[in-house]
Amino acid sequence: MIIKSVELETICGITSKLPENTLPEIAFAGKSNVGKSSLINALMNRKSYARTSATPGKTQTINFYNINQELYLVDLPGYGYAKVSEQEKKKWGQMIERYLHSSKQLRAVFLLIDIRHDPSANDKMMYDWIVAQGYEPIIIATKLDKIKRSQKDKNIKVIRQGLGLIPGTKVIPFSAATKQGRDEIWELTEKEFLVD
Repeated sequence: MIIKSVELETICGITSKLPENTLPEIAFAGKSNVGKSSLINALMNRKSYARTSATPGKTQTINFYNINQELYLVDLPGYGYAKVSEQEKKKWGQMIERYLHSSKQLRAVFLLIDIRHDPSANDKMMYDWIVAQGYEPIIIATKLDKIKRSQKDKNIKVIRQGLGLIPGTKVIPFSAATKQGRDEIWELTEKEFLVD
């Protein structure tokens, strides 16, 4: 995918009405601090369009990035961050649920998991829940540059087992530092989800 234009078109808060988009949407979910903003910036070839932050839990809205007037990358709020009140967490959960339920254009959900750690209970819950909504999430194993090359396969196996992935689920290792995995994510998106 050659990125010609990027526009942050819609920002939806807890009470906002979701946009009625006509272009395909590709959503990204993941717990706070998993590197979601870094991934989205890498996909868009932008340094800091999606706000990366030292404070996890910064994305509290659903952000729709229009790419080339062809599709939307949808950045969902990070989940599982400890410093947010239970009430806030519940609201974010409802917001994500509303989006997954009501978007008519959602083609795929990418779920980001930190390759260095076993999936958390929140990760497992999110995975099961995306599956229950009728989607087959594609897993992006982030922070690949933070482990030794020899650990990659073992760590991916741990993710597969920890989430209880449906056999055949794609797991794409990704590094924001080296951009490894970026082309694979775009190729998959173009091939599978942008067909008219």
